[in-house]
Amino acid sequence: MFAELPPGAYLGKHRDPYAGSVRYHLGLSTPNDDRCFIEVDRQRHSWRDGEAVIFDETYVHWAENKTEQTRIILFCDIERPMKWRWAQSVNHWVGASLMSAASSPNDENDRTGAINRIFKYVHAARDAGQRLKKKNRTLYYALKYLVIAAIFAAIILFSLL
Repeated sequence: MFAELPPGAYLGKHRDPYAGSVRYHLGLSTPNDDRCFIEVDRQRHSWRDGEAVIFDETYVHWAENKTEQTRIILFCDIERPMKWRWAQSVNHWVGASLMSAASSPNDENDRTGAINRIFKYVHAARDAGQRLKKKNRTLYYALKYLVIAAIFAAIILFSLL
């Protein structure tokens, strides 16, 4: 896919959970300036037209464009090489099954994955929790630990069935 980073944009520190691929960025239309960069595991890479950067997206990374020009790159995930065939099969299954559940649409024809569909509810619950924490910290922690205990109880109960 193509990825745009407008002037003044900042993509916060994060790491991606899926270790089945490595990330490839190819500069297509970039500021060609050190103020437009991605930092991966404390190593900074500036995008340049026609130059590629490959990195492990499970490491903490973030990006910023402090220039007045939009950065456009080709953005690809490349399957991580696996030593054993069975590991490659597991990687294919995870990529096809679990990661598709987290997909987000790029246009009206794309499907939204199940994880993305429920995220708005999780996000709303988290926001409500943060508001409660500001108002009544004791009640917030009591409810938090009650929910965690209920989740563990459900896991144990379903594993016994």
